[in-house]
Amino acid sequence: MAVRADRRGAGLSSSRAGAAARLAAAVLPLVALCAGIGAAAAGGIGAIAGLAVAAVAAAVVGAYCDRLALSAMASRPVSEVEHPELYRLVRELSKGGRLPVPRLFLSPAEQPNSFAVGRNPRSAAICCTEGLLGALDEAELRGVLGHELAHVSGRDLLPATVSAGLATVITFPAGRARPLMLVLGPVAALVIRLSVTRGREYRADAAGALLAGDPVALAGALRKIGAGVTELALAPDARLSSVAHLMIASPFHPEGFARLFATHPPLGERLRRLEALAGYRR
Repeated sequence: MAVRADRRGAGLSSSRAGAAARLAAAVLPLVALCAGIGAAAAGGIGAIAGLAVAAVAAAVVGAYCDRLALSAMASRPVSEVEHPELYRLVRELSKGGRLPVPRLFLSPAEQPNSFAVGRNPRSAAICCTEGLLGALDEAELRGVLGHELAHVSGRDLLPATVSAGLATVITFPAGRARPLMLVLGPVAALVIRLSVTRGREYRADAAGALLAGDPVALAGALRKIGAGVTELALAPDARLSSVAHLMIASPFHPEGFARLFATHPPLGERLRRLEALAGYRR
């Protein structure tokens, strides 16, 4: 028992260390961008001023990163009166995962999708789109919610949420002057790629399927979500590009500028792994 406890403790420490490293890596491009702009404008003094601006921006993003991500999808808090079944499923899964019950939000997007944000499990929020609730049956929705709760418990929530906030801040000027996106977009994409790996989704699929108790249902949900994304792909503007990595499936067609922000593994491989988890062979 002591050995198992030591292993769990070592694994938790490793997970936290990895999250801290990804978080630090995500901040570096913002620091370099601000310092570079400052140096180009006013030399050494400008570089110092740029570092100060980066520090303030990082602090603000750390405090409001979840709100920035939720607002990108025009999300609003949803009450239990509106969606009692959604609350029931989340409570059951949270209890099974020994997690605090997250806040629930709803996006008006017709595309089926979902994401989790937060600075820690106690501040976590899960957002589902209207399209998701309309497309999935109860077992499939349970699988998707299990996937999002797996992100909450997997210690990768903070780096992913903060990187979304940082990317939003970096690309904000591009919303007013679109040519700037050609310059700022790659910097924002670098922030995201330094903090998020494709393994993040594989791990959440596996842990979420086990939490929900039905890998096949999650696989079925991913098939419907994939079809919905193909039919109702969103436009990869500055704000949505900055939060796309948070979603259970990329909301864009994998082409053009959107490819810079692509962090999701291939859908076919995710399905194969879930079916293998269920005992199926191909």
